[in-house]
Amino acid sequence: MFEFKTNQKIFKISEIMIGGQPGQLPTVMIGSIFHRGHGIVKNHRTGNFDRQKAQHLIRQQEELSERMGIPCMLDVYGENIESLQKYVDYISDITDAPILLNAPTASLRVQGVSYTRDIGLIDRIIYNSINYTINEQEIEGIKETGVKTALIQSMNPRNIKLEGMVKIIKKDSETGLLIDSLKAGIEKPLLLAPVYDVPSMGLGLKGVQILKNEFGFPTGIPPIGIVGVWDKIEKLGINVKKTCRGSVLALSQYSGSDFIIYGSIAKAPDLFPVCAMVDIIVAYITKQVYGTKLLTENHPFYKILR
Repeated sequence: MFEFKTNQKIFKISEIMIGGQPGQLPTVMIGSIFHRGHGIVKNHRTGNFDRQKAQHLIRQQEELSERMGIPCMLDVYGENIESLQKYVDYISDITDAPILLNAPTASLRVQGVSYTRDIGLIDRIIYNSINYTINEQEIEGIKETGVKTALIQSMNPRNIKLEGMVKIIKKDSETGLLIDSLKAGIEKPLLLAPVYDVPSMGLGLKGVQILKNEFGFPTGIPPIGIVGVWDKIEKLGINVKKTCRGSVLALSQYSGSDFIIYGSIAKAPDLFPVCAMVDIIVAYITKQVYGTKLLTENHPFYKILR
């Protein structure tokens, strides 16, 4: 394990603390719901979904979060403003978890976030996401919503290597996604390292380290999806997919990730125990080597180890 040389910022989003040095805070787990292909959605256009199943999945994640000391958030995807509003209304009634608001276009994301402002939820919202497609219209739209937290993707289609990730976040003193986010009124940027496929996973893991060391902001990664789309994995044996998902999760945490976007919320029972175990390992080794102190008692070290 290691300690970052750059001062590491910690943000409070709703009631969740995120960021810092490895070993200070537990990893934040973010489950996706209502995404394309999610079986609980009956009609993505109208936003009709199985409410009983949705409640079960959300409650399941929250129960695992409480029992194991792993904070959680929700990544909510909607195809249009009608579906986004339905999803937000439903989720806000049954959970206090922060929401990453996700949609296929910038205009829809802005509309969705504006709706959450109008109903008093803006402090729980994370704009998902600011990326290489951003323009002045989106910057102004984000600013008008008043949202203060955003996911900033370091994916650089012109240069997928490590230097490309840093460059797109901060090209120079006047351009880059951090500057754009500042113009948009974002005060709590969360950086996201990209993952393209299994072989390039190492680039994403190293990207987390470089981004945290360069900028000091909370940084995460979405490592789980690449396992599911690996077309050869089913031939490797029974339960191999679950094992590989747990492996990339552990690698991501040990590389310093502050948060993990783990894909469908239904995977929570398989992944939260892995996350809790690795957080215990990280907390112990960083304390022994660097004297790092846990900043919360709501941590797997206290919840499930003692």
